[in-house]
Amino acid sequence: MTTGRDAAASGATTLSARLRAQALEWARGRSWHIRLPLLLWLGYILVRHLGAEDYTSLFGGLNLGIHELGHFLFAPLGEFAAVAGGTVLQLLVPLIGVGMFWRQEDWFGIAVAFCWLGTNLFNVALYAADARAQLLPLVSPASGDPIHDWAYMLGAVGLLEWDQQIAGLIRISATASMVAGLLLGAWLLLAMYRQPE
Repeated sequence: MTTGRDAAASGATTLSARLRAQALEWARGRSWHIRLPLLLWLGYILVRHLGAEDYTSLFGGLNLGIHELGHFLFAPLGEFAAVAGGTVLQLLVPLIGVGMFWRQEDWFGIAVAFCWLGTNLFNVALYAADARAQLLPLVSPASGDPIHDWAYMLGAVGLLEWDQQIAGLIRISATASMVAGLLLGAWLLLAMYRQPE
């Protein structure tokens, strides 16, 4: 007699096996040579982020532009949404990338998008950690003095004194996202190497 838990475990195993088979089929005949430098560069970015909290990669400018756009897009929803919108869009865009690559069944693209999400999370962690100190230089395309997003958001919800702990959790998430992307990418490259056309 099977239980609901057994059925769920069986369904998860079946889904996992199906996704693995689809990824292996996608990898067959693809060139690992042209993707390896990108994966190594993303690994380098992770090492640099882990070595220096204020490290900014080539993704930094793109991430900042998306962040600033988020403030404008969310502004009609009120002040808190406008302030939070920068971080929300900054994290949402790489996740949309994951979804787009998923629909296209571009497994290596998914791996890269998870690494990109990680770079954004490292940036968000740095910003959150600065909430009380407010030492980071702020950028704003709007006139007037810019608001420190995380000081405002954490202050509004009564969590300002927890800025370091929250930043630490975000850094852990950033590391996990990049490691997941790198592991998926490395597995795909190995599958490409083992399955030449």
